Amino acid sequence: MTNREEALAILDEFIQNENLKRHMVAVEAAMRDYALDFGEDPDLWGLAGLLHDFDWEIHPTLEAHPRDGVPILRARGVPEDIIQCILSHVDYTGVPRDTLMAKSLYACDEITGLITAAALVRPSKSILDLKVKSIKKKWKDKRFAAAVDRDEIEKAAGDLGVELWNHVDHVLRSMQRIAEEIGLGG
Repeated sequence: MTNREEALAILDEFIQNENLKRHMVAVEAAMRDYALDFGEDPDLWGLAGLLHDFDWEIHPTLEAHPRDGVPILRARGVPEDIIQCILSHVDYTGVPRDTLMAKSLYACDEITGLITAAALVRPSKSILDLKVKSIKKKWKDKRFAAAVDRDEIEKAAGDLGVELWNHVDHVLRSMQRIAEEIGLGG
């Protein structure tokens, strides 16, 4: 498996929740943009973002996700570097984030949830008019999107070597580029 269409077919097979699919597409966009920034392969990085949570509905526990999804990915011919990246996007697998792609996936995953939540509470329900300053205000309110781990986001941006608010801006712009595809066009 080496292309986006095949990855989307995997999502269609294993994911029913449209919001989960949108999350994975948002992470894909941010990953593709970081790959371009770092002079890496945007198609490869995008696939890691697109597939990182493909097994969440069939393995919705920390013990199983994403570890139990790996045999499915291998059977579909997903490259091993993508599989290792997906395994490293959560701490509990013990797989180190020792590549720039893995650090980027970890950094892009959690922040998309906060950005999505910030867009959805706007009167426009659109990400297109969302600014970083609005996300900063929401960031400070720990009750807002309380499930989003702000410490993880800060750590991940630091591990990637990107200042937190530059990282937020990067992911926001990536998501704005595909606003309609992720249901945030307003």
